[in-house]
Amino acid sequence: KIVWLPRGIYNDETNEHVDNVCAFTAPGEVVLAWTDDENDPQYALSKASLDALEAATDARGRRIRVHKLPLPKPVMAVLNALINILRSVPFLILMIMVMPLSRLLMGTSVGTKGTIVPLVVAAFPFMARLIESSLREVDAGMIEAAQSMGATPFQIIWKVMIPESIPSLAGQVTTALTTILGYGAMAGAIGGDGLGKIAISYGYNRYKPLIMLVAVVLLVVIVNIIQTVGSTIAVHSDKRLRK
Repeated sequence: KIVWLPRGIYNDETNEHVDNVCAFTAPGEVVLAWTDDENDPQYALSKASLDALEAATDARGRRIRVHKLPLPKPVMAVLNALINILRSVPFLILMIMVMPLSRLLMGTSVGTKGTIVPLVVAAFPFMARLIESSLREVDAGMIEAAQSMGATPFQIIWKVMIPESIPSLAGQVTTALTTILGYGAMAGAIGGDGLGKIAISYGYNRYKPLIMLVAVVLLVVIVNIIQTVGSTIAVHSDKRLRK
């Protein structure tokens, strides 16, 4: 027996695949994406699906039991806003802004220990967006197939989404590593160890352009190595290129 739901998730990028809004959890039982906020555009869509489910029966004539699953809108909205804010702040300015937090957590805001906090604060929103982009590229049909076979959300993420997105993840991680390497070099401005410190302290400040040039060349070499390794992993893990 087929039960048709009238609508899916508001602004759904999958053209309203049913698994995004509703899924069976047991015979005669479903979980439905829900919001109690009547001003939320999703409320009318979920209410229409709820009415359809409550009016329907399963293949054995039983009433369908509906479990409402609240959408994590407030949490996601806060996280999205935080990520967007942190990504929009240039790293040098961010290092200055989080100095009080660095002193609180690390006991200092300068030196190698002092650069850990700003590097983490700068890297995590960047990585979050890249990983989100890769996971969104996974074919929705594969996720639906896993759900139809009874896979749990954790199994879908670990055994379907991550393996299928490895080529994209390899490329995204490569991009992230090269960007974070640049952040680490800029951290030399506040005494962080590394090529950035060598270029600034021993090259620029001491008027020795050769040392600064060597540091830059080493950075270029490291970036090329990272890019080559990442591209190789992406190519060898891409099933489409094996056909």
